[in-house]
Parts: sequence; structure tokens; C-alpha cells
Amino acid sequence: MSASWLIRRILLIAYTLLVVSLLVFGITQVLPADAAVMLLGENATPAALAAVRAKLGLGDPAWLQYWHWLAALLRGDFGMSMRTGQPVGPTMLVALSRSLLLAALALALMLVFAVPLGLAAALRRGKPIDLAAGIVSYLGVSLPEFVTATLLLLLLADRLHWLPATGYVPLTDNPVDGLRHLGLPVLTVSLVLIAHVSRMVRSETIDVLHSDYIRAARLKGLSPRRVLFGHAVRNALLPVITIVALDVGYLLGGIIVVEEIFAIPGIGRQLIVAIESRDLPAIQAGALIMAATYAIANFLADIAYALLDKRIRYD
Repeated sequence: MSASWLIRRILLIAYTLLVVSLLVFGITQVLPADAAVMLLGENATPAALAAVRAKLGLGDPAWLQYWHWLAALLRGDFGMSMRTGQPVGPTMLVALSRSLLLAALALALMLVFAVPLGLAAALRRGKPIDLAAGIVSYLGVSLPEFVTATLLLLLLADRLHWLPATGYVPLTDNPVDGLRHLGLPVLTVSLVLIAHVSRMVRSETIDVLHSDYIRAARLKGLSPRRVLFGHAVRNALLPVITIVALDVGYLLGGIIVVEEIFAIPGIGRQLIVAIESRDLPAIQAGALIMAATYAIANFLADIAYALLDKRIRYD
């Protein structure tokens, strides 16, 4: 990949985030919330409310308010929370780290199960393992997260008492207890990913096994194991990188529901609390950080794709 391609992609990410910031700012401007009232309370005097509005520049034109907000963002200042009075940036970044931990564990669990399941289904087409994998896939993509979460809560937490139902324990405080509290959320998120990716691995593996270069490798006398793992699997797994990057969008959306159900203080739950309390700076920061995370994930996926497949050149 060339330096010019990297520069263009970085500029494209910056342009995308600029458009997202415009949309987020515009949406929050039409929400039925008064920042001065949120800060001082409904019993504040008109004079106090007017003073706060003047201090925050709420009487300025919308374009000027956006410019001041964007300039602060470029300095790393996401504003002050109307609900807590604390800086929004550090709170959201800590919450993002918890969400990324949950997402990383879910992706790791997905790769452990989805790839072998998809390969086994492709190599045993029409056999019981293929049918079982198909059932798992259809169930995984059909059940919403809140249904899967409820079923896992009833089975693993309420009936079997294997995992705690809700709560969060930082891994730095107690790694074992922290992983146990993350068990149900990780399972809930990863089940959909396993269903999605295993189907992709199955279909891509079947296509690769019927390609000309695989037939040529077999005619050369290569062992079935070498043909499978030396040629077929590597090429079949390349599209999985793109799928995983696209699934980051699902993770950012699905994690919001999962974090609310299991009381995980991640960025999704922080965003829900901000929306419920009309905390405009927190809403703006949360939405922009999630958009940036998705854009960066796709950028890294493109780089990984080019590094793994030498036929791809970004010029």
C-alpha cells in the first residue's frame, strides 16, 4: 500500500467524522432540552438562567455554537456533563475501554468457535455437523440480543448459578471475578457473531475448494491436509476480515442493549443515561466516539486485508 493511499484514507476518515459531527450537533440542537435548566434546575431564577445561557453562548447562532464546539473537540475538550458537572471526555473514554474489552472478548470467542464450525460444515456438506451448524446460525441471527440475554440469564445465572447475572468488576481489581461478570454479556454478543461468521466461512470455503488452483494443487499430489490448510483456509478466511470489521457496527449497536441489560458501565450504557437525562455534551461525545471507533476499525481492516493478501494493492 502506498503512502498516498494512507493519507487519502485518513483524510476520508476525518471528513466522515466532520459530517457525523454536523449531524450529531444538529440533532442535539432540536432535542427538547434547555442546557441552562439542566445545569441549574427548574427552580432557578430567570436572571440565573439568562447568565448561564450567556456564559455558554446559547444565544449565539447555531453555526457559531458548532464552531466553538468543534474547536473544543480538536483540543480534546468534549465539554462538561450537564448531569454530573464533570468533564465528559475522560468519562466516555473510560466507558469506551470497557466496551472495547467486551467487544474484544466477544470477537476472540467468535473466532475460536466460528472458524472451526464453518470449516467443519463446509467439509461435511449435508452431514449432521452441517445441519447442526445451520441451525445454530439461523438461531443466532434470528434471536434479538435481549431475547438471547434473557435466555442465558435464566439458564446460566438463575438456574445453574454458573455466572453472576449483572454487575461489573474491573479486571485490575479482580481478574477472575471480572471475567465471570463479563461471561454472560460476552456470550450474548458472540452468539450472533458466531452465527454470522460461521455461515460466511462455510460458503467461502466451499467456493474456494471448487476453484481451479485447489484442483491444480490436488493434481500436483499435495496431501489433503496441505491443500486445505496451506491454500484453501487462508483464502477462505480473507473475507472474514471484512465481515469482522463490518460487525464492529453491530457490536457498537448491540453492546448498547447488552450493557443496559447486564449493567455494564460501558459507552453504550453511558449514552443511554445521557439520552434519558438530556445530557447534550455526553450525547454528542458518545455518538462521535462510537462513529470514530467504527471508522478506525474499517481502516484497520483494509490494512490487514492488504497485508494478508499480496494480490491487493492500494495505490
